[in-house]
Amino acid sequence: MTLSLDILDRLIAFDTVSNRSNLDLISYVEDFLRARQFRVHRIPDLTEEKAGLYAEIGPQTDGGILLSAHSDVVPVEGQVWSRPPFQLTREGDRLFGRGTTDMKGFLAEMLGVADLASGKTLKAPLKLLISYDEEIGCVGIGRMKDRLKPLLGRPELAIVGEPTEMQVAVGHKGKRAYKAQITGQAGHSALAPRFVSALHIAVDYVAALRALQDGLEQNGSRDDSYDVPYSTIHVGRMRSGSALNIVPDSAEILFEFRHLAEDDPDCLAHRITEAANAVTAHYAQVANIELQSLAAYPGLATPLTNAAVTLARKWSGGQTCKVAFGTEAGFLSDLGIPTVVCGPGSMADQGHKPDEHISQTQLIKCSQMLIKAVGQLL
Repeated sequence: MTLSLDILDRLIAFDTVSNRSNLDLISYVEDFLRARQFRVHRIPDLTEEKAGLYAEIGPQTDGGILLSAHSDVVPVEGQVWSRPPFQLTREGDRLFGRGTTDMKGFLAEMLGVADLASGKTLKAPLKLLISYDEEIGCVGIGRMKDRLKPLLGRPELAIVGEPTEMQVAVGHKGKRAYKAQITGQAGHSALAPRFVSALHIAVDYVAALRALQDGLEQNGSRDDSYDVPYSTIHVGRMRSGSALNIVPDSAEILFEFRHLAEDDPDCLAHRITEAANAVTAHYAQVANIELQSLAAYPGLATPLTNAAVTLARKWSGGQTCKVAFGTEAGFLSDLGIPTVVCGPGSMADQGHKPDEHISQTQLIKCSQMLIKAVGQLL
């Protein structure tokens, strides 16, 4: 536990908010793992200002266990902190700092168990994955995926260590996010009826998206394991207009849908496009809605009967659940790897909040789980 706390102290000191480089953290982790005889692969992004990491130790075979974490954290701007966000503060059982819960606490324990594994003769490999830009829609893992495929092989299971209070999450919804760029006609507001306001088109499109949402609620798939048991469409922002006396010729909407694993996201995307076409058809040739995909990640639906679930429950002592937030687990599942989400801390009570913190009790439980997992490899 002492080593993982020292590691966590170092990790929190790296300001890896998603709009900044994570290379200092990646270099630290890379040096840490290479010193322990891990085979390490750095996977840079196109800008070479960020990178992910894949590492393994033990026999170069299929099987084994994959542990996965992301390196980035959410911003602290606009939040009132009573403690320095990028400095680990210890107060009793609590450890404060940005990322302690989401999810550098798990990353620290992951590196701690890597240190343990390096002194053992493993019969199956221990595999580690660290991504970037998870907090802006799981963008990093999507960019890493093609490079990862030949490296990962087929682990027996993967544990994504997002905060679940050490419960074993077997499902979450997938997500697609969009920007709708809307074009109308500019004009003087005194003659407004002669023009097609982009804002009016935008309002009509929002109404169409709400109608789709109502249909999903009433007739779509349902899974009562979730707080909201159906797929959802959410409009988060609408911008238009520059002055009261100008009919706006442009507008912008940011929206998303979050879908159950049972609902085909391509089908939902098609219905969203059809809704845009139906709205613009009312305005002849003078209106346009252009949809741009901003981010996407797949959902997770690991069967309760899967051996990975049985093992994760055995090691963690947790019950199965499904979580409201998205993770990178769906990407790993899509690669054919049985995947669960299980990690220390509470997203609802601690993650993304000012004075983010985690309890040492939760970290100890996580450490115990990972030690048992490595024991499976001996």
